[in-house]
Amino acid sequence: MTENIIINNPEMESVIKQMSDMGLRISFDDFGTGNSSLNYLRRVSINQIKIDKSFVDNIDQNNSDEVIIKAILAMANELNLEVVAEGVENKEQLQFLNDNDCHDIQGYLFSKPLPPDEIATFLLEHNR
Repeated sequence: MTENIIINNPEMESVIKQMSDMGLRISFDDFGTGNSSLNYLRRVSINQIKIDKSFVDNIDQNNSDEVIIKAILAMANELNLEVVAEGVENKEQLQFLNDNDCHDIQGYLFSKPLPPDEIATFLLEHNR
């Protein structure tokens, strides 16, 4: 879910807590792009944040995006949150993210989105 769901619907905090208590894993999608509040990372029971593609796109061209990603990774590590980088499309982005301890990565560098019936075949063919 995006952070804006909680910002626009404060009652969602208790719903998310209930979901977490049931064992569901909760992820903030598009982290850092909306009305981000670091307070939610402290108050809401989430397991993962996803760094938005807009930061990943400019890794090799914009030092500010690199600094922001490093800060997100450091903060998430201290809060024991997993991090996924979205939109990885080239080896330079992958290298930067690996060098900065972001090991959960998604993007076209690996595969385009697949329909459910093709995922198992893809994974078997690309098992490394």
